[in-house]
Amino acid sequence: MFPSYLNLSKEELKKRIKKAISFLNPCHVCPRKCNVNRLKNEKGFCRLGRKAKVSSFHPHFGEEKCLVGNYGSGTIFFTSCNLACVFCQNYEISQLDYGEEVSPYQLAEMMIYLQKIGCHNINLVTPTSQVPQILEGLEIAIEKGLKIPLVYNSNGYDSVETLKILDGIIDIYMPDAKYSDDEIALKYSSAPNYFKILKEALKEMHRQVNNLIIENGIAKKGLIVRHLVLPNNLAGTEKIMKFLAEEISKDTFLNIMDQYRPCYKAFNYQELSRTITDQEYQEAINLAKKFGLYRFAD
Repeated sequence: MFPSYLNLSKEELKKRIKKAISFLNPCHVCPRKCNVNRLKNEKGFCRLGRKAKVSSFHPHFGEEKCLVGNYGSGTIFFTSCNLACVFCQNYEISQLDYGEEVSPYQLAEMMIYLQKIGCHNINLVTPTSQVPQILEGLEIAIEKGLKIPLVYNSNGYDSVETLKILDGIIDIYMPDAKYSDDEIALKYSSAPNYFKILKEALKEMHRQVNNLIIENGIAKKGLIVRHLVLPNNLAGTEKIMKFLAEEISKDTFLNIMDQYRPCYKAFNYQELSRTITDQEYQEAINLAKKFGLYRFAD
């Protein structure tokens, strides 16, 4: 199975790139719609300008088994984020902006290097605010022979308008489903209307790629949803599982994650200042099963 982007004509890809770049002024790449002119390096919530910004790139062996395979997921960690989670485990990258600006050519070289060393995919981590720049790099990478799937690894706070530009380009969408309560999302991640935006984004992602296809143990195309269990049911797990089962698909490939630990500013909130219990994690699994979800990540 070839990656979807190889089915696009050069002309169509250029058209998509041009449209994505137009979203930078006034900026409405993500749902925040800061309306700054990023073409002139004006910065909004994400603190990003015209160029892509990357903190690191390397084979990653800590992702889902179907992404990692034998040779790793070719991960590119993009700097910054359009959320501000008080408990972020990667806050040096997402909040403190550790990383360097890169050109489209440099971004393409990263993709080609990761493919050359055997990675099964290009895993774009926190890509939401940098879609135009990613597409610029992708165009060059395709010319250099890129031919492995792209993974869009986001926080779920994505604009449907931007996602539509990626239709036929992204093979694997892997969004977080963080919260089902907008007040909680606003309090801990500065994310207005998170659940509404998440639901619309997930529907669009699933429309594009459908349920996850795995061949010989390796993910080729489809949707993977991650849900981090938070202490004291702050993630609102039940509503998320109900939505996935009833409005996406009972065949949704789901990673219910138990690795929450207090990081960054979490200790300022008593309700977030501890790890989750085994009981809390098992309750999340049981809720998923209650609504008929059954495809769980290893």
